[in-house]
Amino acid sequence: MASSLGLQNSTFHKTHAPPPTSTTTRHRTNYVPVRCGGPRSQRGPLLKGRILSIEAIQAIQTLKRIDRTNPPNHQTLISNTLTRLIKNDLLATLRELLRQQQCTIALRVFSAVRSEYGADLALYAEMVNALASKSMGEDVDRLIGELDGVEFTDLADQKGMVSLIKAVVGAGRRESTVRIYEMMMKGVWCENVEPDEYLVKVLVNGLKAFGEMDLAKQVEVEANRAFTRFSRLKLESLKL
Repeated sequence: MASSLGLQNSTFHKTHAPPPTSTTTRHRTNYVPVRCGGPRSQRGPLLKGRILSIEAIQAIQTLKRIDRTNPPNHQTLISNTLTRLIKNDLLATLRELLRQQQCTIALRVFSAVRSEYGADLALYAEMVNALASKSMGEDVDRLIGELDGVEFTDLADQKGMVSLIKAVVGAGRRESTVRIYEMMMKGVWCENVEPDEYLVKVLVNGLKAFGEMDLAKQVEVEANRAFTRFSRLKLESLKL
């Protein structure tokens, strides 16, 4: 009887194991975005694939220190810093300074690039865009004026010309826009080089935006004359 009661008690007081807990526990992790340069930094993003060499990084740091301290021999120090760089590092230094909106220093580097290796129109356009973003309009005009003093051998680079005209028009520099057209005509544009229709459109719209209606009309007339002449030359070459 006792054994029977003992059996019954063990049955009624059987402890039930807690339901199995899931072996997979989800951990919630909060990710905090990190912005380099602080909230007041106006730098653009580092372009994907752009890797600065140690030489370029050191040159940037040196140039910024020279600009900050302005020692008596700063011109010599800048020259010595830039002459140590190969072309790729010099261009990388220039573009990184533009990204950091260090336009005053970038102008010095650009001068070194231009004197040592030359500068294409696309690079001029990059400079104009950066200067315009810092409201350095007079420097834009000075840059285009210096381009006028260089033999204009890049007339065939009409893509670069489009970029440059867009940049100058976007900067609101009427005189520089007119000067570019004058340089194009001085370089026998529409005579030796067939004009690009999109380039003509960009230039005409830019001149009209500045109220230069007569000059815009002149561009259209010269371009149409060139289109006709080059079309005739193509037909004659096909006949031969």
